[in-house]
Amino acid sequence: MTLRLQDSLTGEQRDFVPVTPGKVGIYICGLTTQAPPHLGHVRFAVAFDVLRRWLTRGHGYDVTLIRNVTDIDDKILAKSAESGEPWYAVSYRNEVETAKALADLGVLPPTYEPRATGHIPEMVALMETIIEKGHAYPAADGSGDVYFDVRSWPTYGALTKQKIDDMTAAEDADPRGKRDPRDFALWKGHKVDEPATASWPTPFGPGRPGWHLECSAMARKYLGDTFDIHGGGVDLRFPHHENELAQSTSAGLGFANYWLHNGWVTMGGEKMSKSLGNSLRVSTVLAEHRRDAAAERVEAQLVGNGRRQLGHAAEVDGGLVLALEDAHRYRRRSARTGNDWRHSRTAAGSTSAYRTSSSTPASATTLPRGSTTTEWPPICMPACVPALLHATTQAWSSIARARVRIRQCSMRGIGQPEASRNVSAPLSSSRRNSSGKRRS
Repeated sequence: MTLRLQDSLTGEQRDFVPVTPGKVGIYICGLTTQAPPHLGHVRFAVAFDVLRRWLTRGHGYDVTLIRNVTDIDDKILAKSAESGEPWYAVSYRNEVETAKALADLGVLPPTYEPRATGHIPEMVALMETIIEKGHAYPAADGSGDVYFDVRSWPTYGALTKQKIDDMTAAEDADPRGKRDPRDFALWKGHKVDEPATASWPTPFGPGRPGWHLECSAMARKYLGDTFDIHGGGVDLRFPHHENELAQSTSAGLGFANYWLHNGWVTMGGEKMSKSLGNSLRVSTVLAEHRRDAAAERVEAQLVGNGRRQLGHAAEVDGGLVLALEDAHRYRRRSARTGNDWRHSRTAAGSTSAYRTSSSTPASATTLPRGSTTTEWPPICMPACVPALLHATTQAWSSIARARVRIRQCSMRGIGQPEASRNVSAPLSSSRRNSSGKRRS
């Protein structure tokens, strides 16, 4: 079975060949813990959890997944200053809430979850290597900042297909000490209004790491100089992943062989974001919506096409509610019948664990045509966030199509114990036509 991945760097689907046969190393950028997570924050974790399960259970790989925690950042320090609470207390409280939210979604814990503040020596060592190779420099203004020289690296912009002159200035530090406004900070010198606990000594002066340096150092420590997959939300492609790629490869590292990105969740056509005031906290939505009936719809939308953006509807369409209730009854009936569908049904016409139709490009991997469903691993999360039940703008006009996806999820036994993952009865005696109206 050939596994193909959509590589953001090449823009193509590529056959997956791991660095070490039988093993896969994945690094995904975790959250910056300045606030509790909202729905948009957690989609990356769900998407890459599906990929991880498919690699493990569908292909038999031994997967090491590293998901970091950015526990020191400008935003965390700003929240601390506003509240009067120590920055590390702000960070840790939100880290705990994030971990709970992901557990409630059924996302598997990573192999390891390193914190940025626990890897300062590795960051300093990487920074010194980049400076020695002529691709970074300490700021001449005595601020203690260290910047990456973007014009020194010929392939800077390769990930996002941009030319340096077309890029906006990096806003991560005061530009006075920069050779070029686009140079980004590897290290930020300590400022008098920042707490002493948010500072670490280096040969260039006390300070704290830049966001991009953190991930390069942690990925290298736990996955090696060259590893298989680097992933995250599409919004991280620039500047974060572009800068990671540049600083790591300029230091002589092979870094990631495949770059994967998932789409984001939108509200009213805009990216869900706290700064826009359109975010929905995971904990709030989980408390408001039924879990069992929602899990099938969530998985269908999240797994349907990992690279597509998701829209979140503020209210549930009545037709969708009926379809979900049908699916919920179908699950209960399946548990009673005990008939094993898996030895008779084939995957014809449904060739991808990530596709919504045969014409939709797969976001991560495809199943071989003609495979029987006995080969399909139960990759779905048992308790996905119910809010994403109505997390697609297409639901309003595509109830019939949504119902098909829900039925497929139900037939794969989402959220049921192993003994009851059997179906035989029809979804419901009622049906809907393509317009979403009920017919008998």
